[in-house]
Amino acid sequence: MSTTKGTIIVTGVSTGGLGSTIAQEIASKPEFSVYHGVYTVRDKTRAPALTAGDTHPHEFVSLDLSSLDNVRQVANDINTRVSAGDLPPIRALILNAGFQDFGQQMWTDDGFDKTFTSNYMGHWLLTLLLLKSMNKEEGRIIILGSQSHDPADPRHAATKAYVDPKYQPFVTDAASFEAIARGTWSPAREDGSFRSGFRRYGAAKLFLIMMQHELQARLDASDTSADSAALSRICVVGVDPGAMITGMPRLAGWFIRVLIFQVIYPVVQYFNPDGGVRPTSKASAEVLEAAFGIPESRDAEKRRLVWRETARFAGLEEGESVLVDWR
Repeated sequence: MSTTKGTIIVTGVSTGGLGSTIAQEIASKPEFSVYHGVYTVRDKTRAPALTAGDTHPHEFVSLDLSSLDNVRQVANDINTRVSAGDLPPIRALILNAGFQDFGQQMWTDDGFDKTFTSNYMGHWLLTLLLLKSMNKEEGRIIILGSQSHDPADPRHAATKAYVDPKYQPFVTDAASFEAIARGTWSPAREDGSFRSGFRRYGAAKLFLIMMQHELQARLDASDTSADSAALSRICVVGVDPGAMITGMPRLAGWFIRVLIFQVIYPVVQYFNPDGGVRPTSKASAEVLEAAFGIPESRDAEKRRLVWRETARFAGLEEGESVLVDWR
């Protein structure tokens, strides 16, 4: 039986990236020595070395977010270990991994655009599958956003990535969402520059933000399922490297204050000096709405459409997730 207080999962802990720096910050702080780190990287043989000594129990796990089969395998292994008591319940699930193709477009074995799956759908599926292993009282799901999801952001003026009005809005109906998922929207064959991949990356980040809103709403409304306590105390937290800090005092709890302010925020600030951290939780709906202000992310009907189609594309089936309203 594990003696640690909880598990912290961070995706995308590759050498030199934001994820590896977050993992190193966690490993270096004594207050996190009571938590077990599970750090995912596409190839764990190339995982970064953490300076942690014996103070921070951790492991690296190979995870290819572009492979739905691999996501299921990794989630099933973690769920099995938590159920057996070999891992403590998940205290924080940090969805950090990111991928851009810079015009070299690729597709997954399932026929989806790799940018779409690696940044969004793989994380969506991983989260839904791991809900059964979350700490039901204090669990936090932390999503890293990006200003790339907002075509109106003035920082895009130099790149001219969103000048053509056909790229706004991202989604109008199920067919337009599928075009992004399948990589026929902003394809590299029409634009061989980095802009085509950047737009698809921005769309994937928008869907993550939509997930942030929609998942929190569904968690709030959750009820007891056959093998899980109610999920309504789990909170979704948004971290946007390209935004201003707003409303952080509204997010109660020592763990999040420490994790956000002492780990993630300093790392984000290092990588993005003009950036910040913004929280989203059921306790502060107005902050949730203000944090990521692009109207498309606040469109409840569109969020439900994206969720429904994602569940279909991911092949999620009854019983795979403890979330009652998973469809």
